[in-house]
Amino acid sequence: MRGSKMVGCAIVVALAATACGGSGGDSESKGKSGGGFSMNIAEPKRLVPQSTTESGGSQVLSGLFTPLVDFDAKNQPVLAAAESIESPDNKVWTVKLKDATWHDGKPVTAKDYVGAWNWGAYGPNAADGNYFFGTIQGYDEMNPVDPDGEEGPKKAEEPKAKELSGLKVIDDKTFEITLKAPFAGYKSVLGYTVFYPMPESALSDLKAYEEAPIGQGPFQMDGKWNHDKFVKVKAYPDYKLGDKPKVDSVEFRIFQDQNTAYNDLLANNLDIVDQIPTEVMGTAPGELGDRFKTSQASTFQFVAFPTYDKKYSDARVRKAISMAIDRDEIIKVVFQDSQSSARSFVSPVVGGYREDTCGEACKFDPAAAKKLLAEAGGIEGNKINIGHNADGGHEQWINATCDQLKKNLGLDCVSQAVPKFAELLTQVENKKFSGMFRMGWIMDYPSMENYLGPLYSTGGSSNYYGYSNKDFDRLLQEGREAKTEAEAIQKWQAAEDVLAKDMPVIPLRFGKNVFGHSTNVKNVEMNLFNQVELTKVEKS
Repeated sequence: MRGSKMVGCAIVVALAATACGGSGGDSESKGKSGGGFSMNIAEPKRLVPQSTTESGGSQVLSGLFTPLVDFDAKNQPVLAAAESIESPDNKVWTVKLKDATWHDGKPVTAKDYVGAWNWGAYGPNAADGNYFFGTIQGYDEMNPVDPDGEEGPKKAEEPKAKELSGLKVIDDKTFEITLKAPFAGYKSVLGYTVFYPMPESALSDLKAYEEAPIGQGPFQMDGKWNHDKFVKVKAYPDYKLGDKPKVDSVEFRIFQDQNTAYNDLLANNLDIVDQIPTEVMGTAPGELGDRFKTSQASTFQFVAFPTYDKKYSDARVRKAISMAIDRDEIIKVVFQDSQSSARSFVSPVVGGYREDTCGEACKFDPAAAKKLLAEAGGIEGNKINIGHNADGGHEQWINATCDQLKKNLGLDCVSQAVPKFAELLTQVENKKFSGMFRMGWIMDYPSMENYLGPLYSTGGSSNYYGYSNKDFDRLLQEGREAKTEAEAIQKWQAAEDVLAKDMPVIPLRFGKNVFGHSTNVKNVEMNLFNQVELTKVEKS
């Protein structure tokens, strides 16, 4: 399953928020009794599908739900919960569902999808995944533009509609989606978390539902979400949308420190750590042996500039800071070569990727950086800070980055930690964080568009820095409307070139999954979406 999104951790690097580890929950399961296993996650921000756009929550929901489509080894969409997804014109899409039941035994219907999506698209609900419904007809009526011309969940006007006019229930197992414009790659988009359904009962009391979500996936909740401690799930016996789990239960233990999670793993008190801490990268292979694992991932780590801070309003300042960072050295010294330098804005795992698209701005050149910063008039107070979430294992690399900026630009640079990733996201979203801040991204679906749209389009779901460029938005949309993948990629590459000129963020690293497991389990795999494949794990 997928996770989109913002990643919280440093190593597995990825896109947006990864479960990080560290202060074990008080639970009895150690992955030995009852055919269960345990793994680490960060405290989820939400457990409502339409509002879950970070990796901790997405990992949990990947067990509770089955998407309409999954992806094969070539990143092509394959039907999962859908029996068919068809369109004659790439604008009107008809989805037919396979027979399935909710975890309470009731049948899953087309109405459950339409109701959940309408809730996510309705602006006043402030769903974090609201943006992803923006391609569907009727979205604008549910999300009026505020007086400042900015789109977002908080609206100055009351929406004119509460339902998407582009969604229509045909029968119990069929619904129709009408987009605002053709989108050839829309089938892949439907694999993302925000397009999961919710039972009708959820919408009447979402607060209660979120504490113990009812899904239609291979696992069901076992009790309620015990905040900051754990989430327990158990195999759903009537699951019929895919492979059934090979274990009876999973315990997602919530950690605030990755090193604590890793120590629990070494003691066989935790079965899976989805991200080996940076500090032990040199020793972990020897300590874990063949239980030290790596695999390809779609993660992308970067530092963002807050557009609401005048200190970083000049593109020359942003480029100078980027040019003063020696990515290769940090990867070698801090990450033990477990990641690779990023000098582009999209991951190498998607079609259309090009090397070095950010050009001179991502080339390490201290002399040129210092000159460019001087031409821009320097930085007020000669001070900068880089924010990060304390539960993600970022302190070491951010301190190394600050050391380079002190040396190469003469800036007083400090690391600024916020306790939790969810808290950091909330602060920057509400423009209450002052300074630069690290972000990460894991693709939601395999497309250049998924790296560009959510992160950089005006009102994008994960555009926490407020970047806006009309030319970029136009090229992005033209790519969506292109008739062929080749034509779409050409437009999206042109949009990426706009980013290289504006530098709203500093590309730093592309990552891979670097994870480990205890002697209690086997067949542990992580996918491109930075998630453990829960149904594949077996007891040793």
